[in-house]
Amino acid sequence: MKILFNFLLEGSLILAIGWVFFKLVLERLTFFDWNRTVLLSLLTMVLVLPFLSFKLNNPDSAMLEYTMPTFQVGQGVQTESGITWQEALLGVYLVGLFVGLVKFSLGLAKPIFQLQLVEKYDYKGMKLAVHPSFEPASFFNYILLPKYDPEDPDQKQILLHESIHVSKKHTWDLILIQLCKAVFWFNPLVYSFEKSLREVHEYQADQGVTQSYSQIDYSRLLVKLVAQDQGWQLMNSFNQFQTKKRIVMMNKTKSNEAQKSRFLLVVPMLALMVFVFACEQNLDDEPIKPDQIVEVVNEDGSTDLKGLVNGRVTEISADEIFDIVEVQPLPPGGMEGWNAYLASNLTYPAQARQMGIEGTVIVAFVINTDGSIQDVEILRGVGAGCDAEAVRVIQNAPNWEPGKQRNREVRTRMRLPIRFKLS
Repeated sequence: MKILFNFLLEGSLILAIGWVFFKLVLERLTFFDWNRTVLLSLLTMVLVLPFLSFKLNNPDSAMLEYTMPTFQVGQGVQTESGITWQEALLGVYLVGLFVGLVKFSLGLAKPIFQLQLVEKYDYKGMKLAVHPSFEPASFFNYILLPKYDPEDPDQKQILLHESIHVSKKHTWDLILIQLCKAVFWFNPLVYSFEKSLREVHEYQADQGVTQSYSQIDYSRLLVKLVAQDQGWQLMNSFNQFQTKKRIVMMNKTKSNEAQKSRFLLVVPMLALMVFVFACEQNLDDEPIKPDQIVEVVNEDGSTDLKGLVNGRVTEISADEIFDIVEVQPLPPGGMEGWNAYLASNLTYPAQARQMGIEGTVIVAFVINTDGSIQDVEILRGVGAGCDAEAVRVIQNAPNWEPGKQRNREVRTRMRLPIRFKLS
């Protein structure tokens, strides 16, 4: 549930950032091909970016901490009866997702089925599907018409308009936006994205027609064919979108080449999104590795531990924390005694039981040279009292036998996964 929540949250944030950027910076430009590319890139990032993860720290030091075997608490603990609000919220979302996917599937299947039952003609590498119930529209490689009259001057403009939709493969764009609508059905911005994408499709097609026909004649045709029916969700219908806005855009002064520089702002925006939503950065200093620790003999015959990094000898302070040592710290009674201590002291928090919370809490802590435990912190938690319970038990644990490096007791960092699971 937590992974799903994070995905929906990050995807919604990407939608919001992308939508504000497009509206403020790019929407009024007449570079329609470029605008379409930006919108499709943003929609793709909404679905993909939350799943990506890039490590910015040194990969050699990413897993140097010694990880103890996972301890599980909660076997046999029964969750309280009733549905939690998280489960209810998840149920509502899944119902909306199911409805969205059904609508998407029907929207794709309906035209495919109906196209098998109507008369079809070859037309410049495309297919014309003719039926009196059709509105002028396009679907993949098909152009739909209520009738076909090659001598009709109005129909020539309509055919050119729809053929541009087909050549630019706009149906694939609509499939992408319908998938986004199914996943983010609760977010109103996804419907705004659909509106903008469909508008850009129409601007592209209108621009292609007005290169061959008079803008005045074409505008009159748009007004004449205004209809209320918006057609199928996976089609680009000739007369379905804001006729007035399309006519205004056709007569608008074309954006100059200098204004293309605005699209350069897309690069830092996308890079920022990747950094914020997909990069995990470790700001800790890189620890000294075990094979970089050497024993140095002083002039008086005493010995000290030093670090040898890139050929240079570095000091190891008394407070230096080792992530891996030759002799690992040992709890009283060994691992059996440690597991017995955890089993007798860990309890499943009542809040977590009531909410049905499960998951693995990862706790990091330091074993000092005297065996005491300090610096207990949560590396990954699940909330609902589980994190606090894990910290409490570790802080109250008896002293360990400290870790050793070159036969000297040193401070060592440990990592313990504790799995909270309800039966």
